[in-house]
Amino acid sequence: MIIKRLSELSDTEIERLVHREIALQKSMERVKSILADVQEKGDAALIKYTKEFDGVELKELEVTEEEMQEAERSLDKELIRYLESASINIATFHGEQLKEDLWLSEFAPGMLLGQKTEPLERVGAYVPGGSASYPSTALMTVIPARVAGVEDVIVCTPPKPDGKIDPLTLVATNIAGADSVYKVGGAQSIAAMAYGTETIPKVDKIVGPGNVYVTAAKMLVRNEVEIDFPAGPSEVMILADQPLDKSLNKKASIIASDMVAQAEHDPRSLSVLITTSDELAKAVSCELKVQGKKAQRNDVIAKALERSAILTVNDLEEGIEFVNKFAPEHLELMISDALSVLKKIKHAGSIFIGDYSPVAGGDYAYGTNHVLPTGGYARVLSGLNVDHFTKKTSIQILSKEGLDSIKDDIIALARAEGLEAHADSIRKRFEE
Repeated sequence: MIIKRLSELSDTEIERLVHREIALQKSMERVKSILADVQEKGDAALIKYTKEFDGVELKELEVTEEEMQEAERSLDKELIRYLESASINIATFHGEQLKEDLWLSEFAPGMLLGQKTEPLERVGAYVPGGSASYPSTALMTVIPARVAGVEDVIVCTPPKPDGKIDPLTLVATNIAGADSVYKVGGAQSIAAMAYGTETIPKVDKIVGPGNVYVTAAKMLVRNEVEIDFPAGPSEVMILADQPLDKSLNKKASIIASDMVAQAEHDPRSLSVLITTSDELAKAVSCELKVQGKKAQRNDVIAKALERSAILTVNDLEEGIEFVNKFAPEHLELMISDALSVLKKIKHAGSIFIGDYSPVAGGDYAYGTNHVLPTGGYARVLSGLNVDHFTKKTSIQILSKEGLDSIKDDIIALARAEGLEAHADSIRKRFEE
C-alpha cells in the first residue's frame, strides 16, 4: 500500500493510480474466438464453453418455471422480503428519473418542436455468478429497464457447479421482472445476446458488470449491440478531514471498514483515502491491518489493499483536484462541509456524503444504482440509469408561416454548403 503525501508521489505511482487499466488486451484474442464460435454455432458453442469454463454440462439453457419455484421455496422468507424492500427503493428512485415528452412552441409563430422518449425493445442484463452470488446486480440491471418501459428483459448468469443458478439471484430476477433467465455466463453469454442463438434472442443493448472476459466481449460486440460501459475492478475514494464530532479512532475505524469492504470484491479492487489529517492517515493505516486480517475474505482483501493508497494533502482543494483527476467509481465525502465540496466534484460515478452513507448501502438498498463506470470512465460516462434503456426522437411541426419565418436562413446556409437541392426543397413550398 502507498502511504505518503500526495505531493511526494512519483510519476510511476501517479500513473498507476490515475491511469488504471481494465487490462483487456491480454484476453482479447481468446474472447474474439469465443464470439466467432458462438456466432457460428449458437447453442452448441454455449454448451461447450459452459462445460469448459464452469464445469457444467447443460441440457437446457433457459431456467424453467419449476426451477424458479424451487429457488423461492428454498429461501428464507425474511430474505425474500429484504430483496422486495430493496427493489421498491430501486424502482422508486429510478422512476423519478423518467422524463416527460418535451414540447417547445416559443421559437416563432407556427413552429412547434418536440422530443419523445421511447424505451428499447429488448435488453440483456449480465449478472455475475458461478462461485459467488449477486442478487443485488439482478435488481440493479433489470428494474431500471422495466421502469423505462423495455418490453423484453432477459438475464444471463453463470451456473453453479451443480448446474443451477444461485436461488437468491434467481428469485431476485423474478422480483425485478425479468422475462427469461439463461444459465450462461462469461464472454459466451455476451456473444449470445449480441448475435442471438437458437435459444437466446438477440438484444438491442447489454448492461451489467462482469470479469475481464465479459468486459472485453462487451467492448468487441459494440458494432452489433449497444452496451452500457466497460466496468473493471471496483474502487472507492474517500476524502476525509480531521473529525470534529467523534473520536479520531472511531472515524478511522469507519473509514477502514469501507476500504476493507471495497477490497473484498476482488484482488484488483482499489481503495484510496485522501485526508488533510496526518493523525487520521496513521490511525486508518493501523485499522486496516487489524480489520483486514479479521475479515472473512482476508486473502482477497490483502491483495487489494497492496494496490491501494492512503494519501495526505495540505488542504481540501488539493484533495478535490486529485479526486477530479482520478474520477472514482465511488466517492465518499467524510468532511465537515461536504455540500460545499460537492459543488466542486466534477467526476465521480456515485457520491456518498457523511459518515452514515457507506458505499455498501448503495450496493444493496438505498435505491441508487451500483452499476457504475470504473477505471476513470466516470470522467465521461454516467452510472446505469433509465436513460440507458431509452432513446429520444426529435419532432418538428411547422406551419407555412413558421417555415416562412426562417426560410431565408435555411436557403442561405444550404447554398453556402453547395446543396442546392436542399435550398430547392424550401423554395418549392413557396412557389405560386
